Formats: sequence, C-alpha cells, structure tokens
Amino acid sequence: MWSFLLKLFRKEHNIEAQNPMKKYLIVGLGNIGSEYENTRHNIGFKVLDHLAHQEDLTFTTQKLGDLTTYKLKGRTFILLKPSTYMNLSGKAVQYWLTKEKIPLENLLVITDDLNLPFGSIRVKTKGSDGGHNGLKDIQSTLNTTKYNRFRFGISDAFSKGKQIDYVLGEWSDEENKTLKERLTKSIELIKSFGLAGMSNTMNSFNGK
Repeated sequence: MWSFLLKLFRKEHNIEAQNPMKKYLIVGLGNIGSEYENTRHNIGFKVLDHLAHQEDLTFTTQKLGDLTTYKLKGRTFILLKPSTYMNLSGKAVQYWLTKEKIPLENLLVITDDLNLPFGSIRVKTKGSDGGHNGLKDIQSTLNTTKYNRFRFGISDAFSKGKQIDYVLGEWSDEENKTLKERLTKSIELIKSFGLAGMSNTMNSFNGK
C-alpha cells in the first residue's frame, strides 16, 4: 500500500511540475478618479469592473493599484487596476508580476485602441505601443514588447486636433447601447486566456 501511495504521490508531483503556473495577472489600464470613470480611455478598468460585478468580487486598494482575485477551474486570475495613472502603468505591472511570481506569458494587458472600430477585439502576444502611453511605459519598464495585450476598439471618430478630448470623453449614447454585450464578450476572452491559452484565444476572439 505504502509503495503504491508513494508512486501515486511522485506521479502527481511530476504532473504538477510539468504544468505551467496556473496564476494570471490581468491588468486593465485606466486613470483613477471619478472624472475618468466612464471615459473611452478607461475601458481596461471597465472590463475588470464588469467581471467583478458579474462574479461578485470586491476590489481592495493595495500597493500601486486596486486588486481582486477570481478563481476558475483551478486557475487564479489576479485583476489589477493600477493607481499610478496611465503614463506610469509599468511600475504597477512589474511590481505585481514579481510579488505574485507570475511568468510574463501569463500577463494580459487590456487597453483602448483608436485604430480599431468601436467594440472590436484584437489579442496579440507582442507588438509596438501604437502611441499608447500606458503600453509605452509597460514596454519600457519590462524592457520587452513581448507581452500579451487585449486591445478594445474605441474607433477614431474625432476631428483633427480633438484626439485627447475624444479619448478622455465619455461613451456616446449609441456606443452605450452595445457596450454591455462587448464587455461580456471581453470577460469570455479573459476566461479563455486562462483556460484555453493564448493561441486558442486569438483564434476564437480576434475580429469578433
């Protein structure tokens, strides 16, 4: 009996050693403060807030951000809304990756994207910052462009010289009509990232 149990323990231990860490850092980019709450630039915060509301989670203020933990089928998702303001997002990302011992491949950063139509989704494993200050700081702090990012389209429906006003503006009535469905789709994407992996998630959600 003892011999059988010892073999079983060794087998389970080896399986665990071969499996990638099932802990993920999901970072929603945004700016803190009620004046930014419903702005296009804060879609990262909004996605995580929607997930927290759906799963009855509560964010708590900790070092460099507001955090909560979501567990699903053996996976642990640490949801982070940095409190460093958009331009210094990298500091919070690096701190929590290190503190929670999460590998870089298990990081997913959610951000707005002017180059995509409203509500469209694009998931990538690497790329440029695209002129986005939050991504620019993360790239600089982590010293790599190879990290997973989830871009949520906000479109470029603004006149010349009005980009900042548009990005920091609130959603239009027309956008609000479909925003909830797009947020629900975003939550499905986050769950897929942890359960099915990045490759399957890109195949399932890009362009949807």
